[in-house]
Amino acid sequence: MTVHPALPPVRLLDGTSSSSTVFDDSDRLPVDDQALSALGRQVGTAGLAAPPVVLPDFHHKSKMELPSSVAVATRSTVRPDLTGSSVNCGMALIAVDSEAPDDRAVDRFMRGVRERYPYPTRGRKELSAREVVRASADGAEFAVDRWGAPPEDLERIEEGGRLDLDRFGGIDRLSSELPGLAWQLARFRFGTVGPSNHFVELQRVEEVLDPERAAALGVREGQLTIQYHGGGGVLAGEIGRLFFRRKDYPRQIRAVNMALKPWFHLRSARSYAELKQRLSLYFTDGFAPVEIDSPEGQRLMLANAAAMNYGFAFRISTYASLRRLAAEAFGGATGRLVVDSPHNSIYEERVDGQAAIVHRHNSCRAYPAELMPAGSTFARTGQAVLLPGTHRTSSYLAVAGPSSTRSLHSACHGAGTVVSEHVRRGLSDLDRQGRATRRYRYSDEAPTDAPHFDDNGVNAALDVLVRNGLVSPVARMRPLAVLH
Repeated sequence: MTVHPALPPVRLLDGTSSSSTVFDDSDRLPVDDQALSALGRQVGTAGLAAPPVVLPDFHHKSKMELPSSVAVATRSTVRPDLTGSSVNCGMALIAVDSEAPDDRAVDRFMRGVRERYPYPTRGRKELSAREVVRASADGAEFAVDRWGAPPEDLERIEEGGRLDLDRFGGIDRLSSELPGLAWQLARFRFGTVGPSNHFVELQRVEEVLDPERAAALGVREGQLTIQYHGGGGVLAGEIGRLFFRRKDYPRQIRAVNMALKPWFHLRSARSYAELKQRLSLYFTDGFAPVEIDSPEGQRLMLANAAAMNYGFAFRISTYASLRRLAAEAFGGATGRLVVDSPHNSIYEERVDGQAAIVHRHNSCRAYPAELMPAGSTFARTGQAVLLPGTHRTSSYLAVAGPSSTRSLHSACHGAGTVVSEHVRRGLSDLDRQGRATRRYRYSDEAPTDAPHFDDNGVNAALDVLVRNGLVSPVARMRPLAVLH
């Protein structure tokens, strides 16, 4: 792909005095001005460490507080309203030691996935309460031990799949404050995938764009890959709704939250002043920024870190199951993890050389090689990131680019909205080669074929990222089959 001169990225947010760093293409991928205004109203101007970042696939869903595909850095406050309610929702890619399988093998694999993770779920307890606590404390390390995933794959997971809880008070503090009901509910539906916009997709690596990095990441042309999108799990969803009133508030979650939220916030209050503060913070509309070094800020960061750890364990559990099912269906060695990439997160990072809190909503972190752990694969390649299209277009594996600092080291987590808009505007058409994806549902109905579009939409999103030095493409994968 040709690298073009950088686009001018800075625009003014409508209705505010602050600016936002916008990565778009005025012809093929213009920014949504209404969503931009909504971002400005939600973020405001106070306490920002840098202008908010707007990435390709920027759009606003009505049930979300914040538009998707953004990153917002604050200097000293934490704001859970600047990320999604499902903390550590993310995507991962598995490289399988197999060529593209025939339809019978694909049927076996998808049947195995549906049997392992049925929908509706069957109410099976996947973990003990003690294991839920371990997952929250140890993250992916717990999942590696519990399900036999390769320990060397921990380097392919952001933060090694584990955030340190001790600096915020430790797992014992959270265990004493969070109601037992929360731990018990988190025993269910562990590792589930879909439906909704979550999926398991079989792909073929159709084109290698950077042979050296592809080899380091374990990807080659013609290879089978499995890309999947999984949430952070029950505990992450519970915690994501404890700290303010979310717009996304399904009835069953609301009922659970009515029990969890007063217990967590009010029962553990140590003074009348603290009780009054928590009532004001968590039981009214909106969310006031909380100083990260305050007692409430530390408590919020403890809950966030535990939710992230549970999410890492959740998705590595799924990885362990998928690699086993792939080996059974396709033969050959079990697959290896290329990357696991969260796209709803809150991290302490450095912005312009100073400490900051970076909130990402439906955007993934893209650290250059020099910021990755010494001796790791990503220290040679840069952090791997995924840019999925849809089940009807190609998807891309990329790595952080040389100028990712301009986007708060962030890249968009997909290009689905861009693809849809290109089709709607007549900028994309059906694939000229007549290819299709074998499409499976969670019912027993026979799979159907979904005709492919051309790659104009996903390429437009990738082109913006590449032109601005945010990512460098490594390989392009085309879908063969999907379960969603």
